[in-house]
Amino acid sequence: MQSIARFSISALVTGFLVLLLSACGGGGPDYEGPPLTRLAPDAVVLAFGDSLTYGTGAARSAAYPAQLAERIGRRVVNAGVPGETSSEGRQRLPEWLQRSQPDLVLLCLGGNDMLRRQSAEVMRDNLAAMIAMIREHGAEVVLIAVPKLQAWSITPHPAYGGLGASLKVPVLETSLAEILADGALKADAIHPNARGYARLAEALHQLLRDAGAL
Repeated sequence: MQSIARFSISALVTGFLVLLLSACGGGGPDYEGPPLTRLAPDAVVLAFGDSLTYGTGAARSAAYPAQLAERIGRRVVNAGVPGETSSEGRQRLPEWLQRSQPDLVLLCLGGNDMLRRQSAEVMRDNLAAMIAMIREHGAEVVLIAVPKLQAWSITPHPAYGGLGASLKVPVLETSLAEILADGALKADAIHPNARGYARLAEALHQLLRDAGAL
């Protein structure tokens, strides 16, 4: 009887600790990135970026922000502008932070910088400045890495992982590269199709759960 009682107490303590960690927004058991604060049911998520956020290559309703909203049960605002560079996004971001008052921002920019062969250092500085703006506004941020499109490979640009490590930002680092390496998930060379955007939404959903936001 004593062993049963000890087991019951141990189980209760373990359950309490799990609930406590969950309430504090701690990451999942296999998650090694920075934690996120749990999103309230009425939280606003701002998806900020270029055509990859807008949903080029699929119907607007199939863009990743719309598909992510269905998965997480929160409002996700699509603020994607096709063709935008990180410099242009840096100028546009303050208006959208003021307009949407987000709790969390999903930042996906840099692809057009690479396509136009613009400076990788400038791109990194712009992304870092946007992360600072978001935090100053009181929101958290997740960085979505855009891959380098080379003739022989599609790999995540190292700037994103570097920013994540130095600024302690969760980074979805490999998902877009994996999607754009699969012909069945692409509408063209640089954009996913509806299935690809669904895969991206699911990867973000998993990251948000692992980081403690859900």
